[in-house]
Amino acid sequence: MPERALPSFDLKRNFKRVKGEIAEAIERVLESQHFILGPEVEKFEAEIASYLGVEHAIGCASGSDALLLALMALDVSEKDEVITTPYTFFATASCIARLGARPVFVDVDPKTYNISIEGIKEAISERTKVILPVHLFGQMAKVEEIRKVAPGKTMVEDAAQAIGAVRFIEERGVKAGTVGDLACFSFFPTKNLGAYGDGGMVVTRCEKLADRISRLRVHGAGSQYMHEEIGINSRLDAIQAAILRVRLKHLEVWNEERRKAAARYNLLIAEKGLEEWVAVPETEENNHHTYHQYVVRCKRRDDLQEFLKGKGITTRVYYPVPLHMQKCFEYLGYKQGQFPVAEMLSKESLALPMFPEIKPEEQEWVVENIRQFYLK
Repeated sequence: MPERALPSFDLKRNFKRVKGEIAEAIERVLESQHFILGPEVEKFEAEIASYLGVEHAIGCASGSDALLLALMALDVSEKDEVITTPYTFFATASCIARLGARPVFVDVDPKTYNISIEGIKEAISERTKVILPVHLFGQMAKVEEIRKVAPGKTMVEDAAQAIGAVRFIEERGVKAGTVGDLACFSFFPTKNLGAYGDGGMVVTRCEKLADRISRLRVHGAGSQYMHEEIGINSRLDAIQAAILRVRLKHLEVWNEERRKAAARYNLLIAEKGLEEWVAVPETEENNHHTYHQYVVRCKRRDDLQEFLKGKGITTRVYYPVPLHMQKCFEYLGYKQGQFPVAEMLSKESLALPMFPEIKPEEQEWVVENIRQFYLK
């Protein structure tokens, strides 16, 4: 048995930092007995909109639903194509397929793991309705370049992993979720801004789209029992909104702690002379990464993961099977080898423990064990 254990993320440490504030927020909701949507959700929506600098934010039940609602509001249907990446969480593509549209995958950049701009340019067709880039692991995609190669096409940002990330465009910092026509966030517990359950949000500058998403999330009802269209049941509950309001106040501090932890990993890997075996994540100069995950590329990935597990160190693989190789997407006709970078990453990527409260000595222990694996 290992002498100690280090999880890939430790929610308990983070909870201790805000325990009192969280208890007060939950008690406020319990006293109100207003549990679905309502004042807490409205306040959280307003606070997120203010934080991002957008006009509208609409809470929903999950990040997956946020993506679905965004595409529903754009009337994406079976006649349409949506360009996205195969190296991402399943929901990015499943929301497209659920509406009968065709996911069109393009490869990713080997340095940032984000969608290839050249790939988007080559994949655009008359049927392309939406470009759906993912800000993977907390680093923004090249949104301004996407606008250039896809003029007139609607952009929906999958910002589920990137709240608080910033990209500098013409020396002006823009936050993830503020460049696209719509953007989607997840508040799954392990996210940088995580709830104590599930939750999601769609943000936009367009009042018409915001109104429609607000309607779609409550079965398409404009008012109670009066349904203008068929929507879904996807409402953010008040307790989660109250918790998220507390946690939003601390988000910038926690994101900065993640950046410092990432810089420490980079330094330790270099100091141990591991660059031959371990490639650290690269951040573009004009990006402010939030390190939702700290993902390295490494040789003999599966053996290393098993070795670290034996030492009590939990790591995770994002993502072991790229989406174009998933059984449910066989009908799209993609072949193995078609997206070599995504396939390479699926075999080499490994997420090391990353959370705001990780201690320097814990990171040193992780990297020392990696050194022992490669240099033993």
